Amino acid sequence: MPAVTPFRIDIADSDLADLGERLRRTRWPEQECVQDWSQGVPLAYARELADYWRDEYDWRTREALLNRFDQFTTEIDGLQIHFIHQRSGRDDAFPLLITHGWPGSIVEFTKVIEPLTAAGFDVVCPSLPGYGFSGKPTSTGWGVERIATAWDELMVRLGYQRYGAQGGDWGSAVTTQIGRNEGHCVAIHTNMPIGRPPKDLSDITPEEREVLEGYSEHQQWGTGYSKQQSTRPQTLGYGLTDSPVGQMAWIVEKFWAWTDSDGHPENVLTKDEMLDNVMLYWLTASAASSARLYWESFNRFRDGGRVDLPTGAASFPKEILRSSRRWCEATYNITRWTDMPRGGHFAAFEQPELFTDDVVAFFSEFR
Repeated sequence: MPAVTPFRIDIADSDLADLGERLRRTRWPEQECVQDWSQGVPLAYARELADYWRDEYDWRTREALLNRFDQFTTEIDGLQIHFIHQRSGRDDAFPLLITHGWPGSIVEFTKVIEPLTAAGFDVVCPSLPGYGFSGKPTSTGWGVERIATAWDELMVRLGYQRYGAQGGDWGSAVTTQIGRNEGHCVAIHTNMPIGRPPKDLSDITPEEREVLEGYSEHQQWGTGYSKQQSTRPQTLGYGLTDSPVGQMAWIVEKFWAWTDSDGHPENVLTKDEMLDNVMLYWLTASAASSARLYWESFNRFRDGGRVDLPTGAASFPKEILRSSRRWCEATYNITRWTDMPRGGHFAAFEQPELFTDDVVAFFSEFR
């Protein structure tokens, strides 16, 4: 069996110096023609955040915070996979696999790992292939189905013959596929349940109509990134890999658009938290490799059979792809559904207490 090797984040000083120099030499575009975010990240805020990144953000402090978690790498199906494995220390601990999406990373879960371990969970949090400190696939085929199989192998390799799985965004797609495969997984939980509205909309509720309106707006204004990443990830990667401000803006716009932040991302996330996540893309030069998951799997995001495993779903009001329980019941065996009072796409990052409480309540019966 391939070795499981301890891992510690240790970025070279030269990489940080290079980042500072690139930030100092940024070539800026002109100001937007509107007084809001409708054309993208406003120039004034982009400059403010870049100045903070260059002059005040302390990576060494943030790196040490990430290194408080136990991290490892192991080879699965020819690819090095990086993951956090934080044990609770309890004899009756329940193993929980949590998977991030794009433009997220393991940073999304830094506020919930310790509460989950305190509640008796052994938490395994891998970096998706091509993301963060995981290896970058050099051939095609690393889509959702292959990742789901690899994650089950990872859990068995760590000694878990039964476990639960949780995820949002691409993590939801991977978790849903793990549920279809069953394998060693006994139950799944998602904060982005995937459901299709019926063809006959004559009996939809007011809440479901609101969901459809939100979906229509997202299709019109919010899907440019996915079209580019699912069709030409390599072309996009040149600019984002070369320009830290380009990478920053590409991600931070989603923290504005996809959070329940009342119009400004710093209402729910700090500059340091957003930049921690940006750094995992910048330092690993993973703009193109992370986007390739869209090329591999985006057009099959909702495909596949039903999940018969018990499924918990947390529905956050500002999720970009919301659904209703009855629309999701064709896909999942839903045994718990929670309509959250606040929160958006990055549930664990935005609302760690709501997220943790729901995950703990759902999986408690599977110990």
